[in-house]
Amino acid sequence: MDTALCPVVPPLPAVVRLPVGQVDAAQEFVNRLRAAAAQFALAAGAESAVIREVVPPARHRRARCRIVLRTRDGDELDLTFLGPVSRPATRPERSFEALVQQWLRAAHDSAPGGRGACLVADDESPDGRAVDLTAWSAAAG
Repeated sequence: MDTALCPVVPPLPAVVRLPVGQVDAAQEFVNRLRAAAAQFALAAGAESAVIREVVPPARHRRARCRIVLRTRDGDELDLTFLGPVSRPATRPERSFEALVQQWLRAAHDSAPGGRGACLVADDESPDGRAVDLTAWSAAAG
């Protein structure tokens, strides 16, 4: 008798479908940040911007976005931004993408609160540091 060994595979979780017209908040967050790439490049005075990573906020983790800016002379700047834990902004000018644009604009203008403002240690960032937008926006007023 031939007995084939079959690996034990746990059952897949059931697919949860949202009612028509409803959008998952986490996916909406990701979509908004990816759509803002051109505005990020403009705010930074860069040629282009690529959104390398977006992690929406949750109860246990901060929002995170990694952006690679390509300058007009071909250099690349890889930046990681950290935001709040699962608190959506009540005002549009305080949204994650708006704060990223404001930080990029301030850094580009070399205004107080520029490139070095509110950098924190971050093991997941390429250079080991990230911009803490929550702290930066509180300090900026």
